[in-house]
Amino acid sequence: MSGKVDVNVPRFNQACVAALTGFAFVVQAWPIVPVIAAILAITRFADPRIGVFTQVYVRLVKPRLSGPVVTEPVDPPRFAQLLGVVFLTAASVLFVGGFATAGWVVTLIVTALATLAATTRICVGCIIYERATT
Repeated sequence: MSGKVDVNVPRFNQACVAALTGFAFVVQAWPIVPVIAAILAITRFADPRIGVFTQVYVRLVKPRLSGPVVTEPVDPPRFAQLLGVVFLTAASVLFVGGFATAGWVVTLIVTALATLAATTRICVGCIIYERATT
């Protein structure tokens, strides 16, 4: 699925993932993690425009922004999102299996990488995608 996406959409999604997974860790509410994994999976495998975080951005944030829309290729952030789905699903399985510490380690890796991408535009999943496809 090649195409372009507003650069702010993946960053906003990453900020939401970072905030929610970080919150889940702080309050030790692991059931939030599979919910985030499900949101990302629906966004990734169904129509990306129906994603919860994307809808919040499009309906609430974007109308308040001014200036031209800058775009980027859609494939690298979609690959990064797939990695988020895989890792948060793995964390969820670890939690259900009684391995809470391992589940939090995996979750916090996602939190750290999502925070990095949202704040600096350094998307490790995007970098992996670009290196794997060149």
